[in-house]
Amino acid sequence: MPVHRSGTVRRPRLRRFPAAGVILAALSLLFTLPTAAQAADVPARGSATMGMGVAEHDGRGGLPAGDKAVQTEGVDTSSHNGNVAWSTLWNSGVKWAYVKATEGTYYTNPYFAQQYNGSYDVGMIRGAYHFATPDTTTGAAQANYFVDHGGGWSRDGRTLPGALDIEWNPYGASCYGKTAAGMVSWIRDFLNQYKARTGRDAVIYTATSWWTECTGNSSAFGATNPLWIARYNTDPGTLPAGWGYYTMWQYTSSGPTVGDHSKFNGAYDRLQALANG
Repeated sequence: MPVHRSGTVRRPRLRRFPAAGVILAALSLLFTLPTAAQAADVPARGSATMGMGVAEHDGRGGLPAGDKAVQTEGVDTSSHNGNVAWSTLWNSGVKWAYVKATEGTYYTNPYFAQQYNGSYDVGMIRGAYHFATPDTTTGAAQANYFVDHGGGWSRDGRTLPGALDIEWNPYGASCYGKTAAGMVSWIRDFLNQYKARTGRDAVIYTATSWWTECTGNSSAFGATNPLWIARYNTDPGTLPAGWGYYTMWQYTSSGPTVGDHSKFNGAYDRLQALANG
């Protein structure tokens, strides 16, 4: 039989558990799963389109009941629309179009040529737009990228000034991490550089609720830049500060042939005047 030695104590054998690092890794995975699920909902860079956040943030109402004044129908397109049936749109009464050219300083629309030239070829007055990402590069850098990739202007009577699409961030925080003053500064940077390159004041596309939240409802651009307001309802609603009227109104994202339909606030000759500068 075993001999018990003085001064020694028998201890029970302890069960071995996984190393602390393994436990922490498992817990980390557990707590990051919701974040990963959320990340799956973030669209790919470059896929942003005009008004993609309007319905989510502002909701939808009815369509315009009737025009109070003469207005001219238009559309906007992006790569999501692929090769557009421009003849069908022209024959339905659409007379102008804006085509997404760029986003940030990292994306160009692969269907830009078909859409920009195709709309022109059927007789439309056309222009290009840039989807702004103020958290990636400066306003001036994005204005240069836009002009260098289709966003320029020519005095041919058929080309509209470029449009700055500034709205909810589809990839993160609504205001791109900027203060209201910082956002106004970024927008001014873009607009000043665009005018320096083209001689034209760019159109500003936005929604009143976003503008109020992210610029502090700045009135800095109302005297110089035409407003393209986004609101999917029976009327354009309250306009951002500084603008007494809208130049264009995107009133739906579910129109015929191409979803995004807008009204130019005037007859065709006023649309021509905007193109001519």
